[in-house]
Amino acid sequence: MKIDGEKEKKLGFALNKLKSLNLQNPSLKSNLKNLSSQKNQLEIEKKKIEEKYQCLMEEHKTLNQKFEGINQKKTDEQKKETEFSEKIDELNQETDTLLEEIDKWQM
Repeated sequence: MKIDGEKEKKLGFALNKLKSLNLQNPSLKSNLKNLSSQKNQLEIEKKKIEEKYQCLMEEHKTLNQKFEGINQKKTDEQKKETEFSEKIDELNQETDTLLEEIDKWQM
């Protein structure tokens, strides 16, 4: 019981001390105003950076689409070149066959 009484006295003393604290500290108010203005400035900067980020993301998306389009065109052109080369090979073979037939008829 004695311990409880001592604890109660200490707690009462601590409460009285807390009540008597002066929360109107001018330097504290000034620091809070300073921190608040810095916070506002950082929020403004954050908003600008987020807007720039969104802009860059849109630009990135557009460039990726253009890049994919260019790659598709390149693939299509390579396919056309391959088909063209195959047709030329076929024509060369047909020409060789025709020349052989002509040679046979001339003999």
